Amino acid sequence: MTAESLIACHECDLLQHLPRQRQGGVARCRRCDAVLHRSIRDSLDRTLALTFAGLVLFGVANTFPFLAFKMQGQVTQTTLATGVVDLYRQGMWELALLVLLTSIVVPLLQLLLLIYVLLPIKFNRTPWKLAHVFRFQQSLGPWGMMEVFMLGILVAVVKLGDMAQIVPGLALWSFAILIFVLAGATAALDPEIVWERVGAGA
Repeated sequence: MTAESLIACHECDLLQHLPRQRQGGVARCRRCDAVLHRSIRDSLDRTLALTFAGLVLFGVANTFPFLAFKMQGQVTQTTLATGVVDLYRQGMWELALLVLLTSIVVPLLQLLLLIYVLLPIKFNRTPWKLAHVFRFQQSLGPWGMMEVFMLGILVAVVKLGDMAQIVPGLALWSFAILIFVLAGATAALDPEIVWERVGAGA
């Protein structure tokens, strides 16, 4: 972060220079002492590591069985994709589209766009349309409702527990871990690293 960086305090609106910070340091407003920026140690490396781990988990979650239902000697296995297809075949295409977007499309986009933005920066390069892509990636956060989807799965498992034997699959555990990995990647990312690159490429 350059010494000439300007920032408006979100509490008192004072426009001021953002001082140079050490990794892990905190910059505070000169007038109201609110936190202006918190520098995250090894932000780029940690975020990239978590993002690549997330991609692996995403692949497992969408490849292997999510749940297996054992009832009267018959075994039925489901995946995330088959769940979406079943909803569509039952005439609930709006719900199928919502599940597809919030549990598959948006998480994948978040991971891929993070790699698109951060990997070139790691090698001191500026990706094409960096500012636009990063803003879009940040705007996807509220649409990734993996936690809500997982909660719905757990409620369904409890309700169906008396009717059939339910066996969690590898994809279910991967999906659950992916929720925490995505949250960790978001928490580890210091956006100022990206905006510095945008300013350097301007």
